[in-house]
Amino acid sequence: MIRADDGELWQRARQGEAECFGVLFDRHGGAVRAFCARRTGSIDAADDLVSIVFLEAWRRRGEVELVDGNALPWLYGIARRTIQHRWRTAVRHRRALERLAPAPATPDHAEEVAGRLDDERHLARLRAALERLRPPDRDVLLLCVWQGLTYAEAAVALGVPVGTVRSRLSRARSRLNAETGSLNIVDPATCPVAAPTQRQEMP
Repeated sequence: MIRADDGELWQRARQGEAECFGVLFDRHGGAVRAFCARRTGSIDAADDLVSIVFLEAWRRRGEVELVDGNALPWLYGIARRTIQHRWRTAVRHRRALERLAPAPATPDHAEEVAGRLDDERHLARLRAALERLRPPDRDVLLLCVWQGLTYAEAAVALGVPVGTVRSRLSRARSRLNAETGSLNIVDPATCPVAAPTQRQEMP
């Protein structure tokens, strides 16, 4: 078992120790997957996105930006941009498919995946609530409340000043509370996708 902080692991990976990048994947892959699932509302999509995020991270391994020796905020930034690109691509594909004949019906296997569908439904409700927010505010809420990032770490992930993170988070919470009457819909304790341990007490 390799024991080192992210900075040392990145350096060693760049020097040819591929197993060090594997350690980084094991260390942060679950958190990145959880963020992608909440951002897209789909566990299946999150599974695909995690691989893409880490492939892009390897491609850009010379650009890594650490926060107190932690690469996770930088990985969240890659994940956010990957999701945005995927959404634009999906829109183009959907418009193309709409011009085609409908696909034939397929057998219903829902009973075999009931638990997974329940998780997907919860994520869909979460996504519906988050869609009420402006994209910049939504990303701050997910990173700070769900993923447990500090203001400084979220600032790195989003490429904005810390003060902007604070103001966006406050606006997001106020907007959700005003429109839904509760913040319970975005309570990490109710989500089927486990959240990382909070490392700060949010105001």
